[in-house]
Amino acid sequence: MSDFPVLTVTTFLPMAGAALVMLLGRDRLARWIALVTTLATLGVSVPLCLSFDKSKSALQFVEVHEWIPSWNIAYGMGVDGISIPFIFLAALLTILCVGVSWTAVRTRTSEFYAALLVSETAMIGLFAASNLFLFFVFWELMVIPMFLLIGVWGGPGRVYAAVKFLIFTLAGSVLMLVGMIVLHNTCGTLDFKALAAAKDSLPAAHQAWLFAAFLAAFAVKVPMFPVHTWLPNAHTEAPTAGSVILAGILLKMGAYGFLRVSLPILPEGVQAFLLPMLVISVVAIVYGAYVTLVQTDMKRLIAFSSVSHMGFVTLGIFTLEQSGVEGAILQMINHGIISAALFLCVGMIYERTHTREIKDYGGVGKVAPIYATMLAFFCLASAGFPGLNSFIGEVLIIGGAFKTQSWLGAMAVWGVALGTTYLVWLYYRVVMGKTNEGLRGLKLELNAREIATLVPLVALAVCLGLYPEVVLSYLHVPVAELLAGVKP
Repeated sequence: MSDFPVLTVTTFLPMAGAALVMLLGRDRLARWIALVTTLATLGVSVPLCLSFDKSKSALQFVEVHEWIPSWNIAYGMGVDGISIPFIFLAALLTILCVGVSWTAVRTRTSEFYAALLVSETAMIGLFAASNLFLFFVFWELMVIPMFLLIGVWGGPGRVYAAVKFLIFTLAGSVLMLVGMIVLHNTCGTLDFKALAAAKDSLPAAHQAWLFAAFLAAFAVKVPMFPVHTWLPNAHTEAPTAGSVILAGILLKMGAYGFLRVSLPILPEGVQAFLLPMLVISVVAIVYGAYVTLVQTDMKRLIAFSSVSHMGFVTLGIFTLEQSGVEGAILQMINHGIISAALFLCVGMIYERTHTREIKDYGGVGKVAPIYATMLAFFCLASAGFPGLNSFIGEVLIIGGAFKTQSWLGAMAVWGVALGTTYLVWLYYRVVMGKTNEGLRGLKLELNAREIATLVPLVALAVCLGLYPEVVLSYLHVPVAELLAGVKP
């Protein structure tokens, strides 16, 4: 593994698959090329997890090549315990996106799978980048396929949703670019480790301004309140695969940016914005949950629940407690699994009924018991049911919040209670009661391909619920080092 460029291969293998899809240009063949490519990418990424040394905080599988010498910028790849779980999750979810789109996408099939594969390259590359310049390249690359997935293969309001997503994302990215230029001019490098070592050369006032600049980009991607308004539109109009990528990985990029850029490089800026970040996080938790309660569209309901759940993530990060930060990262993985599964469930039944309005359902459990069971499982997991994956993450975050300030923990607990309410309310209206007359005669039960798509997420939810150390064991050492540099 030391001589094999595993990170480069893992990152750009999907891009090669996208090129092959476009070169051949045959719709039926495109599906199989995408499936084989995503399976191969997952296969290449597995050795990263198996051979990773969890006792070290330094980057592993490092690749450094001269790129732009006049700017002192290198092509740098490397992963630590924080980034490696996200690479595996991105590789897995892209396979499931191929599976759920097998019959759902019928127009411009080759272009669809090419965009999906390019997005996989952007996701994996961002988590593997070891310098800010390459991080920014993949950050911006992600915008292109997601804009196309929403704008070309989305619902009736797809153009509005895609343009809104683009405007919000690019507006934040401009300030991120400004911050990157300032860092380069001040420190002479954009390597993450070198910037963290040179943070003392940045005055506190400069760090505060730089934190605000990067916050503009990261907050939009999370998305944090009040710059979250693009998310419900994007989720509602995106195809199922687009929603899975959005909720499963893209939202995690912003929170990952806090962990990779803000905390290690701008500790004084973190301290200056600490209280506002905590307040905004608990507002997102409670506000997101209350708005979710009144949604009538299943996709919008899950989208607003993501605002609430990502509020838990930012709350955990800015507690600056070991348990809180570890819980936040674990919850990012958990949310990626559960939200992806819920969007898959919605997409699968929408393909049959062509409606996402909750009032159009009812009694689905009588005609589709397997579907009802899967939906119940993922609703319980999302609500933080003990024994399933979200439970431990929420406990760690809430524990860290109580250690910081007791009122933060109390608000988080209230958010959990509201989350349970809207999930039970959703399940009751869709699955229980009298069967809606409009559903009679429709074959709503899942087929073998759809069950196979959901089973890996069921396995992960149970595995991480019963043994969260699968992920936490990667986090102990790098999180301890991260907090040692940011705490006053």
